[in-house]
Amino acid sequence: MDIELGYRPCVGVVLANREGKVFVGKRLDHPETTDGQIYWQMPQGGVDPGEDLETAMWRELHEETGVTQDNSTLIARAGESLRYDLPDELIGKLWGGKYRGQEQVWYLLRFTGDDSEVDLETHQPAEFAEWKWLDPEQLPEVIVPFKRVLYRAILEEFRNLI
Repeated sequence: MDIELGYRPCVGVVLANREGKVFVGKRLDHPETTDGQIYWQMPQGGVDPGEDLETAMWRELHEETGVTQDNSTLIARAGESLRYDLPDELIGKLWGGKYRGQEQVWYLLRFTGDDSEVDLETHQPAEFAEWKWLDPEQLPEVIVPFKRVLYRAILEEFRNLI
């Protein structure tokens, strides 16, 4: 019996600094691929049952980066949610095998703090091994290939506000 897999509810954050660079982290669980490629991503994560999207966004941002409402400002929310599908080889292996991909609502925030306030170990287990600020135009090139279309759409949505 084939079961139609849905999309995991998720939020994502474009965290931009005062210079217009965006936060990316290198995941601890996938530091590099078999071809030696290292991929980076912006903060993102699942929405808990009964949790509103903005609350989930602030929770995920804090868990993954240590950044809070004390050192960042909400600038915008994307007009539409965006979906991506996992590659066939990952379907059934992530998120308890319940989802074929994620449906994400993205937010743009301005980081107003000091880089020393970023703390990747705020939550255990940590999500990222390291982080850096990156030119937004480089985003699609540093993400895993199956998320590139999504990252281009996010960049287009927020380009003039970053």
